[in-house]
Amino acid sequence: MSHTNRKAVQHQIYVWDAFVRLFHWMLVASVAVAFLTEKALLIHVLAGYAVGALIAARVVWGFIGSRYARFSAHVYAPSTTLRYIRDLLILRAGKRRIGHSPGGVYVIMFLLIFLAGTVVTGILVYGDEQQTGLLAGVVTNETGETVEEWHGIFANISLALICVHIVGVCLRSLVYRENLVRAMFTGHKRK
Repeated sequence: MSHTNRKAVQHQIYVWDAFVRLFHWMLVASVAVAFLTEKALLIHVLAGYAVGALIAARVVWGFIGSRYARFSAHVYAPSTTLRYIRDLLILRAGKRRIGHSPGGVYVIMFLLIFLAGTVVTGILVYGDEQQTGLLAGVVTNETGETVEEWHGIFANISLALICVHIVGVCLRSLVYRENLVRAMFTGHKRK
């Protein structure tokens, strides 16, 4: 290893473990497939099940995973979060966090909640309309339309949160001069 490469490695810290990185990119792929295949019902449903399984696995990993994967590592006071978001929006670098940022924590938390809501309502709709799947027959025709509406609402809110997440990653990468997308591939960030 050259002197330059050794020096670069010394200034990095391993933040995102293999599970977190694999989860992230599999969730991206599964959500994209579900979104793009609404008319291809079987593929749409399978992608939705994948999203649900990934969220369940991530919740477990949030309690037993590595340091930066644990939910306990991401507890910020509302005032800290608001100050962080304000600074980011005016392109001012405040206190840098190694793991998830205070704003990112809330976006990710809400995204997981709304994606889970999308999955559950999708399973209910599938069970009602196709009389198959995990919750076949649980929803009646009377409540089916309401559940289908909620499925669309949860999906649209999830899509909006994904957009907020992408904008936040871009802003944080710009303001703090770090490539967060690369870090989600390699697991390493600068110290």
